[in-house]
Amino acid sequence: MEVRIQPIHFDIAERLESHINKKAERLSRHHAAISRLEVTLKVVKPETALNKEAVIRAVIPQDEIVATKVADSFEEAVDNCLEAIEKQLEKNKNKK
Repeated sequence: MEVRIQPIHFDIAERLESHINKKAERLSRHHAAISRLEVTLKVVKPETALNKEAVIRAVIPQDEIVATKVADSFEEAVDNCLEAIEKQLEKNKNKK
């Protein structure tokens, strides 16, 4: 599975990048159908407590699953997005 991380208007820390890759690896073990994961990170203006936004797009055969979450930290936002994607993947699997 290919993981693309795109920070908008900031440089991503190595620690955050490894956190995202570790979580994505765990997700790919449970759902082998995911071919690509695109992670977009940005800081929402104005500067408030909940200003870190993560958008994750999972590409699976004949479909795309997208989750967007805002949290205090990028790690928390990414974790929440991956949880939402996992739930959507389960629903998708049960449909078929």
